[in-house]
Amino acid sequence: MNSGDTLTLELPKVTRSTLALYAGASGDHNPVHIDIDACTAVGIPDVFAHGMLSMAYLGRLLTNYVAQERIRSYNVRFSAITPVNSTPSCTGTVVKVENGLAHLDLTVTLPDGTVTLQGSAVVTAN
Repeated sequence: MNSGDTLTLELPKVTRSTLALYAGASGDHNPVHIDIDACTAVGIPDVFAHGMLSMAYLGRLLTNYVAQERIRSYNVRFSAITPVNSTPSCTGTVVKVENGLAHLDLTVTLPDGTVTLQGSAVVTAN
């Protein structure tokens, strides 16, 4: 990895099935992610993706480019929701490489430009 390198991961649409499958796999059955009636009852127009699903997508972005054992740190901050039926994309940019470590800035972005997740990672460069 070199400074300036970009990693990308295009994702399929986040469907209701995606959310149901993720809820089952993660054990997170919060109604805001799977029950439209529960959402509308509290003024939310529709279900939205689990934040940890977006974090998992960024993890996949990293492991598509480096082996899991090369990841030294991985941090994220949630900044917006991912609505059902949206198509997020993941991007990582190597901001510096020093002492054998590559430092990356990470984002999950919706087609309208909304950034739903920002993060960083440090991986071994070789």
